[in-house]
Amino acid sequence: MIEAESTRNVVTSFLQIVRSGRSPERAGEFLAPVVLAHQVQSEDPRTVERTPEDYAGHVQEMIEAWGEFELNIEELLVDGNKAHVRFCQIGRHVATVEGFAPTQSPVRQYNSVVYQVDNGLITQYWMHIDRAGVTAQLLSANL
Repeated sequence: MIEAESTRNVVTSFLQIVRSGRSPERAGEFLAPVVLAHQVQSEDPRTVERTPEDYAGHVQEMIEAWGEFELNIEELLVDGNKAHVRFCQIGRHVATVEGFAPTQSPVRQYNSVVYQVDNGLITQYWMHIDRAGVTAQLLSANL
């Protein structure tokens, strides 16, 4: 029971503080020195290693592409040291993304992530992103 509570606290705090874009520089408080980031994409599944500094930069890139965005946690399920989170990121198309010039249009990105927490830090995660949905929104905004 304590492990699940710790997992819930680490993941929730990480999402609210770092992944939300509020304070990406605090990534080291929640991430292990090296995190295995499993990018689960049908066309190109891969695993990359991320450091807290890399992750902070990644969040900064999201802010540059989507502006200051909103992150809504829609579901959080915890089992021991793993947490499944479904969330929606809502921003605006403020920079060139996937070859599409900025339109200022709102864009919703749905994500499903499983985080693994060991010794109070996120050590790996498996992320699914609705990339086709993002592309469809960019296409419709550019018509």
